[in-house]
Amino acid sequence: MKFHYYGHSCFSLTANNKTLLFDPFISDNPKVNTIDIENIQCDYILLSHGHADHIADCQSIAKRTGAKVVCAWEIHEWLNKKGIENTHPMNTGGSWDFGDFKVKCVVAQHSSGLPDGSYGGSPMGFIIWLGDQTIYFAGDTALTMDMELIPRWATIDYAILPIGDNFTMDARDAAMAADMVETKHVIGVHFDTFGFIEINQNDALETFKPFGVKLTIPEIDKSIDL
Repeated sequence: MKFHYYGHSCFSLTANNKTLLFDPFISDNPKVNTIDIENIQCDYILLSHGHADHIADCQSIAKRTGAKVVCAWEIHEWLNKKGIENTHPMNTGGSWDFGDFKVKCVVAQHSSGLPDGSYGGSPMGFIIWLGDQTIYFAGDTALTMDMELIPRWATIDYAILPIGDNFTMDARDAAMAADMVETKHVIGVHFDTFGFIEINQNDALETFKPFGVKLTIPEIDKSIDL
């Protein structure tokens, strides 16, 4: 499986010639100036919640690629009204087998207003079964005891967790989350994009060491083989 980082909380997972794109926020990201969204190809788009810094490029990419958008019911309705009709609505606790991959929607402690101020439904995290790997993407979330349920549903190979603090978990809480979901591999996201979430990356790496968990801090527009 290949993980490709587009900045902030936007990344893709590719396996078996299928690509899943998560939380597309690229064209308005102040840290991104080399990525042309017209070149991004995907088969599915998964949205953890409705905030603009997670869905800003969803409509344009979905319209161009025809990708199926997996999201909360309220975001599904919002997108349908904007002409994006290849959507699959879900909600916390639900699962679905798309054939190319399977997903289970799990709790994220956050908020979810849409860019126009309308209600975006419940924020979510995802357990993704794709190829021979199982990935947990927490979305934007605080540390929550619900994470202790994750190992009851899946053995997590990699957890993709926010580490930027202020709006989400910081590095220490993310390390505790990794312990709860029983994984030894974490990829950090949702950091350094804005002043509110700037971090000391070396400190974050050191924070994870006592937990026996490896933190990878990805570089924008770079890929990692998982």
